[in-house]
Amino acid sequence: MNVSGIDIAIQKSERKTVSIFIERDGSVSARVPAKLNDDEIKDILEAKEYQIFKNLAEWTQLNENAVEREYVNGQSFLYLGRNYRLKIVKESSGIVRFFRNTFYLGEKDQPKAKELFIQFYKEKLNSKIHPIIERYKDQLGVAPQQIKVMELQNRWASCTPSGNVNFHWKCAMAPIDVLHYMVVHELAHLIHNNHTQAFWNEVDKILPNYDEQINWLKINGSGMDL
Repeated sequence: MNVSGIDIAIQKSERKTVSIFIERDGSVSARVPAKLNDDEIKDILEAKEYQIFKNLAEWTQLNENAVEREYVNGQSFLYLGRNYRLKIVKESSGIVRFFRNTFYLGEKDQPKAKELFIQFYKEKLNSKIHPIIERYKDQLGVAPQQIKVMELQNRWASCTPSGNVNFHWKCAMAPIDVLHYMVVHELAHLIHNNHTQAFWNEVDKILPNYDEQINWLKINGSGMDL
């Protein structure tokens, strides 16, 4: 649906209010009550025009932190919230190695460097995320089914109706306390599949300072890329 020159993806669900989201790629989506017809939806969105443009302007400002990385000597890569330099070496091991605060990549592996970095992040996130889930699932009284690390396009994480919880491999670039927030956020969705106040109350019970983690993602999220 086009509103004031902006294409907005509409998602209908059994909810009572309209929520507008600026996705990580800058696209706009709105989640609306299923009972609303197109004219009603358009009227509501037009009334929220100022909010939409304000949020888009904020997204543009925050994404000035976006970087385009090259797989060369001295390039920095994020891991657990900190930047570490890449060193190209003659020996090719077919993997990205991380040793003493430095990434190592073989000369012959440079053509597939992005693929190898993704593999590195997936493996590291898998090793980090499961203990965090074990820590919080009993506190929240939930039982997640499958836990997967994968490509999620514009989302950091997702929770399916069947109870599966997925995390983007890029989450391995975030600090540990932000990972804790991501886990609690998704586990809380096993109780409330929405972003109502009841949902945020569940998050707040476990992480009273979750606003700090959200703010970190807002400021640094655009830099979590390859």
